[in-house]
Amino acid sequence: TLEMELMAAIIKILALVSEACCNAEKLPAALVSCGVVEAAAAIFLAFFKPPGGLFEHHGKALFCLYYGILGGVAVFGFAEAWAGLWVSGDLVQRRAVGKTILWVSILPLVLVAALGGFVFMK
Repeated sequence: TLEMELMAAIIKILALVSEACCNAEKLPAALVSCGVVEAAAAIFLAFFKPPGGLFEHHGKALFCLYYGILGGVAVFGFAEAWAGLWVSGDLVQRRAVGKTILWVSILPLVLVAALGGFVFMK
């Protein structure tokens, strides 16, 4: 089913991220795939899932904050994917920057998941 395939893809990406911490050669692939998944999930939410819960009935500021968070995560995801391509150019010199970006990318991934980024699995 589609749910199982998406869950398997997410598990593979998370496994790639954890392997990238130990093996620098997998760092560019982890950055690119994690960035693309973050950006795709944020864009999916922005277009197909209206804000709910706290963002729904508490004023226009929180409504705009919802789309601001999603826009920021999408931009960060694309920047992370670009950083993966940049790191692959000189892996030895840019490894520390790539690992830092990979660790920082956990926050946008959690934000997308918290806002319902994996709702498409239902």
